[in-house]
Amino acid sequence: MKLFSIYILCLQEVYTHWFRSILTMLGVILGVASVVTMSAIVKGLDKGMRDNIIIYGGLNKVLIQDSDPPNYQDHIANTSPGKTLNDVYAIKQGATLLSHVSPEMGHRARITHQRRSCYPSEFIGAWPAVLEMNQHTIQYGRFFNEIDDQTAKAVCVIGAHIRNRLFGDSESTGREVNPVGKIIHINRQPFTVIGMFTEYMTDAERKRRELESQKRKEQTGPKRQTGYGYRRDGFYHKNNVVYIPINTMWMRFKVSSGIDDTPEPNLTDIDIKVADLKYMEKALDQVRNILLHTHNGVEDFEFSTYASRINSAEKRIKDANVIGLIISALSLFVGGVGIMNIMLASINERIREIGIFKALGATNFSVFVQIMMESATLAIMGGLAGLPASFGSIWLLTKLIPQQNAPIITPEALLIGLTFSILTGIIAGLFPAYKASRLNPIQSLRYE
Repeated sequence: MKLFSIYILCLQEVYTHWFRSILTMLGVILGVASVVTMSAIVKGLDKGMRDNIIIYGGLNKVLIQDSDPPNYQDHIANTSPGKTLNDVYAIKQGATLLSHVSPEMGHRARITHQRRSCYPSEFIGAWPAVLEMNQHTIQYGRFFNEIDDQTAKAVCVIGAHIRNRLFGDSESTGREVNPVGKIIHINRQPFTVIGMFTEYMTDAERKRRELESQKRKEQTGPKRQTGYGYRRDGFYHKNNVVYIPINTMWMRFKVSSGIDDTPEPNLTDIDIKVADLKYMEKALDQVRNILLHTHNGVEDFEFSTYASRINSAEKRIKDANVIGLIISALSLFVGGVGIMNIMLASINERIREIGIFKALGATNFSVFVQIMMESATLAIMGGLAGLPASFGSIWLLTKLIPQQNAPIITPEALLIGLTFSILTGIIAGLFPAYKASRLNPIQSLRYE
């Protein structure tokens, strides 16, 4: 018998028992939806992690942090001056494999303007190189330059959320708000805002705002002017920073408050950027040798690289992906058991029909192929129905549990989900098909 004729018989059988077929496919639909949804969540997390690393400086950025010296250096630990500008000048001059060096001096701050106030996530004194180091972009005004730093000018550059809290955003005020030229008070000291960074946001946050903006346009009657609100997503910290020249920070906040009156100001952080990732290890060796010299041989520092962070994060994401695939595989396994159960029940109902089929000349192989096709058809239909169910599950997931990194459905995930559903149907149909093909036609014709 031709395969096409066998396939027509399969479709007729599925259609005849359509409700039972739908219930059978339900397990496969849920399994495919689980595979695609989990893959989309992991892909979104991975993309968000990489986007964050890029926006915060890239893989070639390295943070020099304080660290306890090894035990054998306890007796000379007090001879180290700590991180100072002397380190920065020495690194800038001697580390030939670096593209940027940026010192940072942090301080706690309360910022006020008229009756409004806020607390920045970071209040940093820095060199102009920090703009490139931390991948900031200016929306209004400019960043401070070397002259501003040398003369310790009372100027600052603020993040977008600082502007919104002190002066209002475009949504709440109904106009574009440019803070450049405004006077704000940082710990009661007046500063002139000379620039504002672009507001950074995730794709999910951007889509949310576009949707809210569209809803407001469609509203009838008086419109309420309310801001968007600020979620603590990956860019919350970056949108709430305030930068001033490092000399200004030292003169106005460190020395005047008695916190740091040393000839060489102590730094909070030193950020470096390697010119080429291929020479990361050599560049860090250069910096290590320079710092050992400036710290009198005391190794009271360590390097924190985004490359190591991304490797650690990737390992956690891969572990989550494996766990998710195991759970999804269990869902497909349940769907496969359902298909096998229904096919066995179907064979018991059709023993006499199979006997007639064989009596008319059908071979064991023809019966085997027919049952396998029925099983595969149920799996394929369930897999195809599982693809739109995947989009629905992700839509529902983002509505019930908003995430800072939106899930991303890829063609590869859809193909994997469909492929696994087909394999599930084939494997689930092997035993029922073998059992049906081995039925004795005479005994089948006598079966009541």
